[in-house]
Amino acid sequence: IDKIQLQIKFDRFDLKFGLVKKEQFEKFKNKYSYLFPAQFPDSVWIRRKNDTIQNLLQNEVNKIFPSLNEIEKETEYIYKHLIYHFPSTKVPNFITLINNVDYQNKIIFADTIVLISLDTFLGTNNKIYQGIPNYIKSDMDKSRFSSILVDKVANSIITKPNNRFFLDRIIYNGKILLLKDFIVPSLGDELKIGYSKEQINWAKQNEEYIWKYFIENELLFSTDDDLIDRFIMPAPFSKFYLEIDNESPGKIGQWIGWQILRSFRKKNPSLKISEILSLSSEELFKKANYKP
Repeated sequence: IDKIQLQIKFDRFDLKFGLVKKEQFEKFKNKYSYLFPAQFPDSVWIRRKNDTIQNLLQNEVNKIFPSLNEIEKETEYIYKHLIYHFPSTKVPNFITLINNVDYQNKIIFADTIVLISLDTFLGTNNKIYQGIPNYIKSDMDKSRFSSILVDKVANSIITKPNNRFFLDRIIYNGKILLLKDFIVPSLGDELKIGYSKEQINWAKQNEEYIWKYFIENELLFSTDDDLIDRFIMPAPFSKFYLEIDNESPGKIGQWIGWQILRSFRKKNPSLKISEILSLSSEELFKKANYKP
């Protein structure tokens, strides 16, 4: 993998936007036309360029990212692994911008372009993030960049389940996390899933009880959409409706899906990741013989 020749440089649109002169703006706008919706006149962008909040965000970005070497290297590492495991992988162009701390769109894939909102990776304790819930802020750190990038890549590699069984949904998320075991193998489990070390420990210590709860309450083949919010989506905690709720991390269903996939991989070590991801939830579940 190390021998794969690849160099990735991010296009610093965020810095260029701040520095472009008024007389050069038209030419600049034409170059990055996909970032300037036609319905907004130039005056809107000129105002934004000089906006106090825009400048505050840019200053914070400059402090946290005096250079992008680190995340460029992380991106090279990811794409070398992707090319190795999925030879048809195309390397896109990466453009950095400031996007008013839109934490739901930290990284956006658009055809051959990847947009990276640097102002959503300034660090959990950054003063700009005051008022944002802790479970969301925990993802807003540059240490989570690689993991979130792989989440986005996974959308084009892993097929979403056709049916609505809870089991299919947790295995789909398990596939994304197993992909990270192959694509960012050096990343710790807590960074892959977005847990603290304490939350990882809680999940490991309670894995058997969580699985027992899912089985005894017949959740695996339930199509109740509430289960997505309770156990899959990011949240302050998972909702068992028991005393343990406040101690539990959110998205514990993702964690269990991951352990099912790891159990399968252990029993089928010769299979490539591309082969594993192509298998149905039913086959993966049966052959994993998951017993925490």
